[in-house]
Amino acid sequence: MISYLRGRLVQKEPAFLIIDVNGVGYQVLISLNTYSEIKEKEDITLLTMLVVREDAHILYGFATSAEKIMFQQLISVNGVGPSTAILVLSSMNPVDLRNAIVREEVHTLQSVKGIGAKTAQRLILELKDKVIKDGAEISSETNQAGAHNIIRNEALSALMTLGISRQAAEKSIDLVLKKSGNNLSLEELVKIALKNA
Repeated sequence: MISYLRGRLVQKEPAFLIIDVNGVGYQVLISLNTYSEIKEKEDITLLTMLVVREDAHILYGFATSAEKIMFQQLISVNGVGPSTAILVLSSMNPVDLRNAIVREEVHTLQSVKGIGAKTAQRLILELKDKVIKDGAEISSETNQAGAHNIIRNEALSALMTLGISRQAAEKSIDLVLKKSGNNLSLEELVKIALKNA
């Protein structure tokens, strides 16, 4: 089992990454959540899970342990394969997915392409107790990292579009977030960071 990869990010696409680990290039399939959380760093560490099929060995990668836990829980459900699990995690972050399962929101789960009414009900039936048990870890990690990183990345993109260098923009955004916490809207964060950049 390959638990994680640490190496140089060679290629980043919305559906996969290629990571060079000591001269070996690993292709890792990812969700859009992981794609948005990975910064433009050269050196990264990515949690992974190896899925072995008759015709292929496929690595799936996750930016957070919360997402990896949800992936493992999803594929434990009969009829939900790794591709569907990645699609679900591309549509919802782990906290939203957990909440939809706990609150038995069939319509929310059905909004994911490829998830019908029966599969949504099966997800709720088989995973509700599991996600309640694992929920504390998922909620705390994703609330801190997920929402924070999405707003941070959008603010970074906005500042760079306005002509500020990545380094200056990151420094300014991180300074603002450190002072005011994670309670700012995207607009407030951009305005304040723009003054400090």
